[in-house]
Formats: sequence, C-alpha cells, structure tokens
Amino acid sequence: MSRWEKQVTPENAWRDYPRPQLVRANWQNLNGMWEYAIRSKTEGQPANFDGQILVPFCVESTLSKVTKSLKSDQRLWYRRNVTIPTDWNGQRVLLHFGAVDYECNLWVNGGLVGSHVGGSDAFEFDITDFLKSGQNQLVLGVTDPTTDGEQPRGKQVFDPRGIWYTPVSGIWQTVWLEPVPNPAYIEEVRLTPELDSSRLRVEVLLNRPLTNPTSAIRLTALDGTQTVASLLVRSGRVAYLPIKNPKLWSPDSPFLYNLKAELVTVKDPFPGAENRNRPRHNDAERSAYAKAEVTGNAVDAVTSYFAMRKMSMGPGKIAGQPMMLLNNKPVFQNGPLDQGWWPGSLLTPPSDEAMVFELDFLKKSGFNMLRKHIKVEPDRYYYHCDRLGLLVWQDMPSGFLSGQDMGRQEVVEPLRRSKGKEQFELELRRMMNRLHNHPSIVTWVVHNEGWGQYDNVRLADWVKALDPSRLVNAASGWSDLGAGDFFDIHTYEEVPNVPEPKKDRVIVVGEFGGIGWPITGHLWDPGKRNWGYQTYQDKDAVLKAYRTKYAKMVEMYQKNGVSAAVYTQTTDVEGEVNGLLTYDREIIKIPIETLREIHAPLFK
Repeated sequence: MSRWEKQVTPENAWRDYPRPQLVRANWQNLNGMWEYAIRSKTEGQPANFDGQILVPFCVESTLSKVTKSLKSDQRLWYRRNVTIPTDWNGQRVLLHFGAVDYECNLWVNGGLVGSHVGGSDAFEFDITDFLKSGQNQLVLGVTDPTTDGEQPRGKQVFDPRGIWYTPVSGIWQTVWLEPVPNPAYIEEVRLTPELDSSRLRVEVLLNRPLTNPTSAIRLTALDGTQTVASLLVRSGRVAYLPIKNPKLWSPDSPFLYNLKAELVTVKDPFPGAENRNRPRHNDAERSAYAKAEVTGNAVDAVTSYFAMRKMSMGPGKIAGQPMMLLNNKPVFQNGPLDQGWWPGSLLTPPSDEAMVFELDFLKKSGFNMLRKHIKVEPDRYYYHCDRLGLLVWQDMPSGFLSGQDMGRQEVVEPLRRSKGKEQFELELRRMMNRLHNHPSIVTWVVHNEGWGQYDNVRLADWVKALDPSRLVNAASGWSDLGAGDFFDIHTYEEVPNVPEPKKDRVIVVGEFGGIGWPITGHLWDPGKRNWGYQTYQDKDAVLKAYRTKYAKMVEMYQKNGVSAAVYTQTTDVEGEVNGLLTYDREIIKIPIETLREIHAPLFK
C-alpha cells in the first residue's frame, strides 16, 4: 500500500467537503464503518449481515477491510443508522453519494426511496419524507455486472491481467447528508467563462421553477474577498456577469475567482402588472431586476469559484496545421496518461493529500496537462487541478461486451444495442454536466482505441453542441473517422511515429512511452508478468529511452506542429510497470529535475 493508504482509519476516511463547486456550510459526513452483506441477487434484504465495511472504499479493496469480489449474480448490501440534527428541522434532507458502481436501490426506515444506475456519477436522494425522530436506518443494495455487462466501466474486469484491472463494486466515493431550504433551493450552478467578451455566463438552477415575480438570484464575484462584480436577475434566467480586466487562468497562473450565488426575495419590480403584460427575457426585465430591492435574508446561498480561460483551436507555428490555443495563444500540452488507480483502494484515492502529492509531482516535473484515462475522479480531484493549474483531458469511461470493439485499422463500427447506447450517452452527458464548471478540463475524449466505439461522428458533434467551450477528441488512438477537433495517434514504438498533418484538426500523440521498469519490493504481484511496452532493468536504460522518446516529441512540435503529447503513464498499475512512479508512489523512477529539463523545450 501507499503511505497514505496506511494512514487511513474509520475516523479519518475522506473527511473533506466533497463538492467544492457548490458549497454549503451545513452537512454531515457518513463515511466510516457500515454493515455489509453479500447475497444472491434473487434474495431479499438480509436479516443478518456479514461484518463491517469501511465506506467509501469498494468491497474488493484492501482499505474496505472486506477484500471480496462481487459476482454478477450477487447483491452487495450496506446498512447503517443515522440521526438527523434537530437544527435541520423544517428543511429538506438530501442523501448524497459521490459514486456507486453500478446499480443501487435505497431504503430508509424500510421505505424504498429510489434507485440509480451509473458507476461514475454523483447523485442524491431527497429522503425527508422517510425520516423519523431519533435513529434512522439506511439500507443500500448494489449489483454490478462488471464484464458481464456492456455498461461504462473503464478497465475493470473479472479476470484482471495486462492493461485490465481489479473490479470496483459498491460505494467508492463519499456519502454525506445535507439540509436544504424547503420547498425551493439552489440545486445547480452552471458557469461558463466567455473570455472574448470579458463576462461569465451563469445559470442558477433551482430544484423547481419559481414563477412568482419576487424570486431573484443575487450573484457576487470576488477576487479573494474583494467584490469585482455583482448582479441581480430574476429566478430562472441566464445571467451574464461582467468581469472587467479579467485575470486569466493558465497552468503558469491558475487564478480562481470566488463566486456567491443566493436565492433572494425582492420587491416586485412591476407591482400590480398582470403576467401577460410583464416584460420577459428582455432588457426591460433585466434592467428592472438589476435595480430591484432585496428584502429579508437570502432563502439559500452557496459558494463556488470560476476561472476566466478560453480553449480553442487556431493557427500555430506551422502554416496550415492548427494547434490548440489557450486564451487565444498556442500552448503545447504535455502530460501523462493518468489512470488514477491505487494499490490499497483501487479507484478511490486514499485521501486529499495523496491526490495533491501526485498532482504536485506532475507540475514540478514539467507537465502542464494530464489525460484522465477512462475514469471519473472525485470532484475534489478536479478542484486541485483547477487551483494548481493542470489541464485535463477527460475520458468517458468505456464499456462494451466482447465483439463490440474495433481493430486498429477498421473503419466499420460494431453494432450496439439501443439500451447500451442509451446508457453510455446518459452517463456521458452526466459526466459533462457534473464536471462542467472545472476550468482545468479543456477536452472531452469520447472513445478510446475502438473500445465500444459506435456512432463516433454523431457523438463528437453532439458533445461539441452540448459544450462548445471545450475541444472534443472523438477517438483517441485509432479508428479515426474524421470527427471532432483532434487527429490522435497512439505510438508505443521506441521512437514514436509522427501523426500525419490535418488542415482542419489539431494533431496529437494521445499515448506514447510505456517504458517499463519492474522494481523489486514495489510490485503489486511479483508473480505477474510486470510488463511495459518496452521493459528495462535499470535507471540508466530507462532514462536513455525516455530522452529518446521526448527528443522526438520536441521535433514533432517544432517541425510538424504537434499540439500535445501524452506519456504512458503516471504510475505503475497492478501488473503494468510503465509508470513514472511505482504503484505505491514510493519510488520516482526519473528525478523530477531531470524530467523538467527534458520537457523544457516543449514550452519554448
């Protein structure tokens, strides 16, 4: 295990506030010891449980204290009691799950509250109507087909080997309770910087529309504690917050503004006017509400943050070959393939400190980007990327059954069932919605290496239409059908291949490297093959190979207009030993200063 995993206890397991983009002061953390049981999925709720499990670590992990597999014909049960604080009386109570893999049902005090399908996205249940005074019993039942289903699951397989890893089932991110105002509260704040017009597009969504003319949203943008912009708009309207002389966000200067959004009551700007005669969605309405008088205290208030940055494609240093632009300027993006697996906790990072160690290592090593590979991290991970200044390519977790993948040279996509496509697109849209506000995320990656690839052109266009503020990498690695903003190759040769030029897309090396070095005493399983795409046995050979590969990247950047390079990979993962760090994060295989020196020419 890593040093951070060794420090985890039931008392300190993930105590940090889980949602930095939508913060309320009042909440209750439910991580810690729960009861668990594994039964046939055809059975009802168990009368007796098997033992205790440490939430939020998956049942297969060491840190869960269970370390058992969950078969596709079984159900994993969780149970614990909670007491609702008396000062929450009169409010709605939401039960939040950061992620549960894969399908779950929730009972509170014996009543079925609801269900959720999807292994990577945050969700919540309003449990207010099921609560009673004193202790309340929560029961969660979870099924997970893993490789017996075609659902998005990333690299999880029942038979882990090579590039495929141990399954993750059940709760694997923070569980928490939150009181919110009754009946209306702020459910979502959607922030989109519009750098060219020096403004921030803000959409504040309530749990239900408020049609009365006295409900408004008050927005305040701050530089630290200094107000730089404020605005009142009628509830249910898009707001444009002017940010004069904006401080730009970049890896070199990752400046974040603070934001406060409040649901307030105002005096009716058009007293006595009938609905049909009221100005709607026009300058008269906007002007009247901007000057409206606020009465009383805010009904609800949340804090967030944003950055002023723009991601686009435009002319680069090689005529006719577009490059990726950050804030309208070419910036080479150099980063690792980052899979986010941990030896003792699998997909769940062991702590905030563990995540920050890794991200800090990457920044100091001369990386300004990472490709988050077919995994969605906890929200706090992206918060740290935002504040530290690391660009993120966010992959959609792949999912498919045998026979639903494409070969490297194939251009005919396999048929997919409607149910499989519907679920993939639902989870893709959820991922984009949940992560929309993070300025670090600059690219959505739809498909990887033909794994479950289908309707790639349509999906790339759809993703771009949903989020024009980011670039779209339609297919990373192969099976390129001309879609999206990228032409992306994977090249694990000792000297990387050069992507062919494209007049209408940026060209990138979406994976290269794979220099393996198995280090005794730091292997997940010494009995495994412990492989890399090229495997060496000493640091000198590893360093020589790394210099060779990056010298080629520098040449591609200078002579061919390549926009980005993604090195495989941040850490060793299970039987893969091609990481810059060992799986336990104890050994840095190439010194940080050397990495930074090798990468430096990419930023000249």
